[in-house]
Amino acid sequence: MIPVILKRPWIGILAWSWLSYMNPHRLTWGFAYSMPFAQMVALATFMGLLFSQEKKSLPMNGTTVLWVVFVLWMGLTSLTAIYPEAALSYYMRVLKIQVIAFLTVMIVRDKYRLNCLIWVIALSIGFFSIKGGIFTLMTGGQYRVRGPSDSMIGENNAMGLAALMIIPFFFYLRSIAENVWLKRALLGGLVLSIISALGSQSRGALISMCVLGIYFWWQSKNKLVSGIVIVILAGIGLTVMPASWHERMSTITEFQEDSSAMSRIYAWKYSINLANDKVLGGGYNSWSKPTYAIYQPQAIGVFVAHSIYFNVLADHGWVGLILFLSIFFMTWRNLTISDRLCRGSPANADLSTLARMLKVSLVAYAGGGAFLSLSYYDLPWHLVAFGVILRNLATSSITYGSAELVAPVSNKPARRRLERRAST
Repeated sequence: MIPVILKRPWIGILAWSWLSYMNPHRLTWGFAYSMPFAQMVALATFMGLLFSQEKKSLPMNGTTVLWVVFVLWMGLTSLTAIYPEAALSYYMRVLKIQVIAFLTVMIVRDKYRLNCLIWVIALSIGFFSIKGGIFTLMTGGQYRVRGPSDSMIGENNAMGLAALMIIPFFFYLRSIAENVWLKRALLGGLVLSIISALGSQSRGALISMCVLGIYFWWQSKNKLVSGIVIVILAGIGLTVMPASWHERMSTITEFQEDSSAMSRIYAWKYSINLANDKVLGGGYNSWSKPTYAIYQPQAIGVFVAHSIYFNVLADHGWVGLILFLSIFFMTWRNLTISDRLCRGSPANADLSTLARMLKVSLVAYAGGGAFLSLSYYDLPWHLVAFGVILRNLATSSITYGSAELVAPVSNKPARRRLERRAST
């Protein structure tokens, strides 16, 4: 694989994504379990890119500027962190994810490469969501579905959200598939991923599913029919899940009696108090008993953020949170513009579908992430990269596997006029 990556660096992005999302080495034993395969692939990708004749520039726009500033801000907050050594160590881990996401924007420049990456991500996470869906059906939902060990989605809550975030990927891939059996297989993967999210027994995943249901209903043309379908599917899901699942989900409304729910509220108060006291926040890994004793002494139990928003707020302060939210707002805008530009082009209707599905994935992340600590997980940052890539494709005159992408746009003023029309 390494020789291929050296010759074609974009293959390195696919390989790194496979290793990062599926974590196949975590399914082995011995030295292979902790072997730094992803680092080897990343190094080969850098080497291949260095000697490649391809264009190597990062497109500078509102999204990428905010993105770069946020990465630099995270570095600054790590230097001034409450626990600098631990913060800098974690920052290096986050930085690797960010660098690969930036490389994705630089290298994935056409529809073919973009579709290949969508396939890799969908199947890598889908390996666990499909397996988890089958496991849930076979066990009657008695046990929790978990992700790969020692990964960001290893525990059930994160796995449940990841399963929901790739459902739109399956939908898009099914829409462009030509083989009828492949379409059926992708539909099966989609359904099993939904079941897997239920089987994770994650309250955050359940809330994310509710948000997705509302979003689908709101976006649908026939709200009556879509509403009936959503109610029927919800009824089936509630019927097949065991009593233990219902008992756990019922605690969502009984937060004052649930220690896990109360720990979330304490964590959110801790984040606000810390951010109000420190402009740069506490840095990574500030969640500890000593810091809680200062900023939220009533808290007991596990000291974690329980929210992508409050996690960023505590780690990087109010400035960091504003940058974080602005990046995903710009991503939403990029996808909206891409959808509107491509919708009128029959040759690029698939890009319009992809833009809409990526927005659905963002909705899942925004809804479920409000109760889960996945601020620095790879997938949402790949969504940011996809937003930039799609907007570039939608406003470019370069052909990518079709006679015409959208319209010839050879200069920046013309591109801006086209984008303004799409955004209104």
